[in-house]
This record gives sequence, structure tokens and C-alpha cells, in this order.
Amino acid sequence: MTIRRLPPETVNRIAAGEVVERPASAIKELVENAIDADARSIEIQADGGGLTRILIADDGKGIPRDELPVAIERHATSKLEPDDAGDVDLLRIFTLGFRGEALPSIGSVARLNITTRARAEAGESQNDAWAVSVEGGAQRPLSPAAFPGPHGARVEVRDLFYATPARLKFMKSERAEAMAISEEIKRQAMAHEAVAFTLTLDGKTTLRLPAEHPGDEGRLKRLGALLGRDFEANALLIDQERDGVRLSGYAGLPTYSRGNAAHQFLFVNGRPVRDRLLQGALRGAYADFLARDRHPAAALFIDIDPLYVDVNVHPAKAEVRFRDPALVRGLIVGALRHALHAAGHRASTTVAADALSGFRPHTGEALYSPSAPQSFSNAAPGWSGWQGWSQPAAAAQNLPGLNERSGRVEHTWSGGAAAPSYRTLGEIQADHAGQITPGAPAPVDLIDYPLGAARAQLHANYIVAQTRDGLVIVDQHAAHERLVYERMKAQMADGAVTRQALLTPEVVELDPAEAERVAAKADELAEMGLIVEAFGAGAVLVRETPALLGDTDVQGLIRDIADDLSEHGAALSLKERMAEVCGTMACHGSVRSGRVLSAPEMNALLRQMEATPHSGQCNHGRPTYVELKLHDLEKLFGRR
Repeated sequence: MTIRRLPPETVNRIAAGEVVERPASAIKELVENAIDADARSIEIQADGGGLTRILIADDGKGIPRDELPVAIERHATSKLEPDDAGDVDLLRIFTLGFRGEALPSIGSVARLNITTRARAEAGESQNDAWAVSVEGGAQRPLSPAAFPGPHGARVEVRDLFYATPARLKFMKSERAEAMAISEEIKRQAMAHEAVAFTLTLDGKTTLRLPAEHPGDEGRLKRLGALLGRDFEANALLIDQERDGVRLSGYAGLPTYSRGNAAHQFLFVNGRPVRDRLLQGALRGAYADFLARDRHPAAALFIDIDPLYVDVNVHPAKAEVRFRDPALVRGLIVGALRHALHAAGHRASTTVAADALSGFRPHTGEALYSPSAPQSFSNAAPGWSGWQGWSQPAAAAQNLPGLNERSGRVEHTWSGGAAAPSYRTLGEIQADHAGQITPGAPAPVDLIDYPLGAARAQLHANYIVAQTRDGLVIVDQHAAHERLVYERMKAQMADGAVTRQALLTPEVVELDPAEAERVAAKADELAEMGLIVEAFGAGAVLVRETPALLGDTDVQGLIRDIADDLSEHGAALSLKERMAEVCGTMACHGSVRSGRVLSAPEMNALLRQMEATPHSGQCNHGRPTYVELKLHDLEKLFGRR
């Protein structure tokens, strides 16, 4: 077979197949060009799912007349500048689009028309507008044109893929293509809150987003407009930096979880990307709070030196490769866990509002409000409020099992290693109030505690407590499940994980590189109760496993760990399985629904919730309590 050069038209169409997969990908390239041109307002129109017509109009810098013919040539771009030696550093990419393939690729498979007016420099008069057309790869001469604004560009694409009709067979329905366009514009709008976006599909405006002020407040407002006001009301601010990598954005509370990962977004240097690293990091960060079939919502933004991230690994720039993925993953997990810990008392603001919406005129104001610890003004002596978690260490460590016969608080651990200890309600009150006195402790008014004083138990599961300025309703099973779980985690953190020796050590066959990675993490795995050692070039020997796992699938466990080490450089599977088993054991070892509790038992449960971080939600992401302020109750009855 003779080696020959392909005709330029064929080369362009091959490139178009890589860059322009569908109408949404063409729109992505054109919108990114507009953003790179400093546009502050971008209008997108699409008819027939983008196959009939696409129009992208912006108010950016525009293209000068002499550069317009070059803009539609392959690998011609204003976004990469050679150095004195003529070399271009492809590892320092500061723009979104940079290859110079989008316009010629689109022009090779469609009818492309560009109308533009370049921004006039200071002291110059307004420039004239010019247009250029490309039809199936054939370029037409420049011509004068009318342009509605002082500067910017209008890129119109008609009959996409008409020059490659075989590609049309692989397009989805017009509705599906329109939905893909909408999703793409939403991602671009999340990444650039300072840019106004308008999307019109088949003549109907479906999205109109005004420009927001750059920064956290404007970003949250933009995210709320795209992901819903519920996300805005239940979002935690993320802002941390490590080794020159900054992570910012918002993540939803555990009680605001979803059934799939569709509401997880990652942006790297303003570029929307799809990366499995994000999903794995979110799963690890929320492992203590969500069941495995629930997914957190998040929009996270990574700002990193372009030298440490490769954006040139995917033709459509939809994926990136980090030089140090473990650093990025660790930053995401650490920042999310820090935010979740800081908001450990807070649960979804939508729960009570949804439940009580039928009892009051809808005002959009959530009734549930445990998120304002600063309003707790009549605190008991020595109490510093929710956010500090400054309760005595003993109180934070003693998780109650409630003794039915005595009404006393029994502290037990399901492992049964330590003898149970007993403390009276008065002793717990005295610890919290800082009033430990020999003999009888001074009484404390329980309604001055954040969760108040227990007044009743409803339906053998819900504790109703009175606070100084409202009432609290607690799900006793969900609340105690969290308390037991946190105690189990503390024992794991103290290195008290019980191991069980296998009757016969098990050999797990792996790829040599996988076996080496697992063996290298032997010390870390031993801390979690898993004893492994190298066994030849392509295998590991497992001698002991965590007792909490019971009769586990050793082969599957080791292979999952090997996969995690390969992808993330961390042994997530074992930690997650341990967390999952701890959650299951905590569920079975907790106060059950239907259990009738005495007043001392209910108050003891409330006090331990106050001393335990993350007690606002159970291990499955459900809220453990809701709070109604007095002014909300008065609104229900027309007193306000």
C-alpha cells in the first residue's frame, strides 16, 4: 500500500470528527472562543437541535479584518504565542480554546458565516464590520457587513454535517440534541458567573442569566439559578488552598443528596471537565454521611498553575490530566470534610418547609433553621455554642445505650471489650454546664441547651423538645445511630480495630504492578486491620482481615483496593467498606423506632447529640432533627 498525503478537505473532515462530535460540541468551542475574547454577554441560538442552525453572538474583542481569513485556517490561533526561538509551550495554556481547529473543522462539514467588528483601540474611530464564509471547506472572499454592536462577533452555522451526511445517522433526536446544548451552556455559565448568557432553542428563550459579580456570592447566585434555589439554601462554601492549588465552590449538605451523580461538576482553570477523580473524591468525603446509593451535589473549581495540568489529552478538551492527582484528590476530600465538620450540626433547610408547606401560606422561607447558632443567646453557663464543639472530651466520647430498667445512661460498645459505665442525667448536665459540684449538682434549665428539654415522645419514635425560642423534633433512631457510629469511628481512629486471622492465608493474583502497589501500602492497610505481604511477582498474601468485615470476599476486597490505588493512589475501598459496616452495625445497635423512652433517656440522648459532631444527619444522609422557631409557629397561627 502506497503512503500518500490526504487532501486538505479530507483532513479537515477527519479533524471535525474529533472536535465536532455533535451540535453541543460545536457550540462549546464557539462559546469558549467568545469567553477567550473577553465577552461579557453571549447569546446562543439553536434550531432543529443545532443541526439546522446555530448562532453564537458575543460582545468580545472581535476579529480584525486582516486576521479574519487566517482564523478559518487549520491550527491558526491567537491564543498561543511562540517564543523567540519559534517554540510554543503547550504546557502553559491560559485560555479555553487554543488548538485553532474549531472554526476550520466546523466550516469543513457545514455552512459557516462569521461577521465581526474588532474593538477599536484608544483614540481610534470605530472599525468597520467584515464577514467571511466557508461552505463545505470552500472559503469565500471577505465582504463588508453590518454589525449590531460596537464590537464583537456573530458566528452562524447552518446545516451542520451536510458535507458528511453519514454523520447525521449517528445524531440523536432533535430534542436530545437540544438538551445536550442546554446542559453544555449551563456548565459554561457555572464556570463564568461574570458573563451573561441567553439560550434560545427553536425560537423559545429557555435560559436567561444576567452577569453576576465575580466571587463567592455571585457564583452561588449563578449556581442557584442553574441548580435550583434548594441547592443555594443547602450549599456549603468550599475554599482551601494547598501547595499552590486552590479549591473553591459549593457542595450540598448530606441531607440534600441526589439519586445519581448528575449534579456533580468540576471546573479546572475555568474549563468544565469530566473527571472520575471528582466522583471518587466526593464519595470518599461523604462516606460517613450518605448511603452508597445517594450522591452529593457539588460544583467545585480548581485553580492550578497550567504547568501542572495537561488540558491537551482530549480532542474536545473535555478531560484533563493532573501531574499530581493524589494532591488534587486529597485537597478535595480534605476541604469537603472540613466543611462538613464545620456544619456538623446543620441539616437540610428544605425538610421542614416541605413538610409544613400545607399549613401556611407559601413564602419561600424555610421553617427549618438549626443553621444559626449565633441566635442562641440564653446559653447555659460554660456552653460555647454549636460551632465550637467545645464540650468536655468525656461527654463527646461516651455514646449512650439507654437502660430501660434504671433510666440511667449506659455507655456500651458493641465490641464489649470495656465494662459498661453509668452516669446519671444530673452528672451529664453538670458536665455540660461547667457546674460539677461535690454532692448534688446544681440544677440546669434544660431548655437553655441547643436541643432543649424533652417534653414528649410521639409515635414511639419522635422526641419533642422545647427550646427557649422554639421546639425541636428528633428522630430517636436516626440520632442514636449517628452517636453509635461516631463512637465506632473513634475506636478505629485510636487503632483499636480488631483483626481476625484467616484459617488459611489467601493468595490473591494480581497484575505485577498492582501487586507492587498493594504491597507498598501494607503499613497503611495494617492500621485498618488488613495484613498483607508480597507473594511473588504478581500476587499478595492476605493473613488477617478486619473483624468488622466478618466473612468477607478477600479476593474482591484486594482487587478493589488495587483498583483504587491505581486510580487515586489511596486505598478507598477498605475504608469505605469499614465505614459501611460500621454504619450497618450502628443501625442495628441503636435505639429502635417504636422503643418507648423515659424523660431521662430522651434528655440524655439530646445532650449526647449536642456533644457529637455531624449529629444533624444520620449515616444515610437523613436529618436527625428539625427545629421550628417560635416566630415560625406564630406565623402558622396568624400571630405575625
